[in-house]
Amino acid sequence: MYSLLDKTWFKVLVAAILISLLIFLLAKIDFIFDPLWSTIGAVGVPIIGAGILFYVTRPIMYFLERYKFPRLLAILTVYLILIFIGFIISKFIAPIAQEQFSRLIDNLPKMMESAQEFIVYWQTNQSLLPAQVTETINPDNIMENIEKYSESVTTAIINFITYLVSFVIALVLVPFFLFFMLKDGEKLVPFIRQYLNRRVGDSFTRLASSVDHTLQAFIQGQLIVSFFVGVLLFIGYAIIGLQYSLTLALFGMVTNVIPFVGPFLAVIPAILVALFQDPIMAVYVAIIMLVAQQIESNLISPNVMGKALSIHPLTIITIILAAGSIAGFLGILFAIPVYAVFKTIIHHLYQEWLTSKEKQYTD
Repeated sequence: MYSLLDKTWFKVLVAAILISLLIFLLAKIDFIFDPLWSTIGAVGVPIIGAGILFYVTRPIMYFLERYKFPRLLAILTVYLILIFIGFIISKFIAPIAQEQFSRLIDNLPKMMESAQEFIVYWQTNQSLLPAQVTETINPDNIMENIEKYSESVTTAIINFITYLVSFVIALVLVPFFLFFMLKDGEKLVPFIRQYLNRRVGDSFTRLASSVDHTLQAFIQGQLIVSFFVGVLLFIGYAIIGLQYSLTLALFGMVTNVIPFVGPFLAVIPAILVALFQDPIMAVYVAIIMLVAQQIESNLISPNVMGKALSIHPLTIITIILAAGSIAGFLGILFAIPVYAVFKTIIHHLYQEWLTSKEKQYTD
């Protein structure tokens, strides 16, 4: 009996059964945690937003402190830099993007008309398409589906507006969270460590440093990479004369923060616009996106992120698919950093276990 309990595979099996039982029990009493999730959701947006800005602006604060800036003056300077960047964007970039976006919306009816002509053309050549495809693109069926889902679309729009208002209100709190993160962020680990013994405290400090490094590498790296990808896309779109080039490049910059899936999302509207402008432009857009991604994956990302995350592409795909099915878009957006943090924690615990084993053998 004792030999069985000493087997590693038996311990793993028991742990898996206990974890599965715990998950099952938590699923049965999920109503108890609903108020907790609501509270977390209410403070999640300002904390996440402030956390992202914290990792972006903390190097600037440290740089100013090296030149004898007091902490509060350094934070004030950081805020002035953020305000200046916001002013530049609103003054020079936002008007152009808004004008291009308005023209894109105005031209949508023409694009829809061209699409309808395309559908009519295929209807006249129904023998070229399978029956299922012909039935799907039938205008009568399309109108019937639009009427069928109009009510749900209206409900979705109302819910979106509600969430948008809540999101904007939460964003107002971001500067306050950011201020205290910059001012007192370094005090968190010592505050927790004072309640731990020396060995556990040293281990916790190393773990906190590793997690901090992982989050910093991901957030700073992903934002810098996305910025360069957006610039490359804008230059490429401008060279080939693609309409709405700035708006499409900004869309590509934003979607590129999503690992693996982002580049595919970024190229879809650009190819659609290119098809209506000139079919050959779609080929140029695909080439530009391919070149931009090759530069990003082979030149920018290795120098910006290095091997801080070192996650295999197959692992990224699997995580994104699983997270998307569980939590939708938010799951896709946060799956990789959450996985990277958990990977860092598990690696740290494993290293601590190896160290303890080595000490046992030496003793």
